[in-house]
Amino acid sequence: MNIIIIGGGKIGYYLVKTLLEHDHDPILIEINKKYCKFLANDLDIPVICGDGTSIEVLESAYSDDIDAFVSVTGQDETNLISCQLAKKLFNTKKTIAKVNNPRNSIIMKQLGIDIVLSSTDNIARLLEREIQSSDIKELLSINNGSAAISEINIPKDYKLSHKTLSEIDFPNEFIVISILRGDEIIIPRGNVQILPLDKIMVMSKNKNLKYIKQKLKLD
Repeated sequence: MNIIIIGGGKIGYYLVKTLLEHDHDPILIEINKKYCKFLANDLDIPVICGDGTSIEVLESAYSDDIDAFVSVTGQDETNLISCQLAKKLFNTKKTIAKVNNPRNSIIMKQLGIDIVLSSTDNIARLLEREIQSSDIKELLSINNGSAAISEINIPKDYKLSHKTLSEIDFPNEFIVISILRGDEIIIPRGNVQILPLDKIMVMSKNKNLKYIKQKLKLD
């Protein structure tokens, strides 16, 4: 996932580190010039120095397709405005804001922020869960969120129905557990095909999920 994060403080810093461990592509915006140099060297990611509520700064970050926008500064007003700009000007699918004053949570939601968090302990895990396409639904988290059992909904226009499971180059640490086809449950073997409108249950490390979508051509 391509994710823009506003705020390079403690929360933003560790959020970036967690996302990198899960093979995501964060872009960080931080207003403190000296701190930007440290972040760029330490994290080895694109760091844009500027105000997250500036349209010009946001435009420089939106060079690629962005899956999510997260604002975790210490100012609720900044988090609200930056998320609103991301939604209205750049049509970002998912906006997430940290709220420092819990009383502002309801207002932020009313003003269009998709997810408002007052506790950031599980922000990286929640982000991954929320950004996943509606084609993939997590059923059970495993090993403190490093892996999951998920259900993948195969669309009507599925392009690989002529291929068997053994012919699809799935990543390692990924298992197809079962296939639900109408009312029939199929125990998968290598010669089984995935067909349109199937629901397949899989177990995988979370970092593999974006590759699964690519291998199944669901993007």
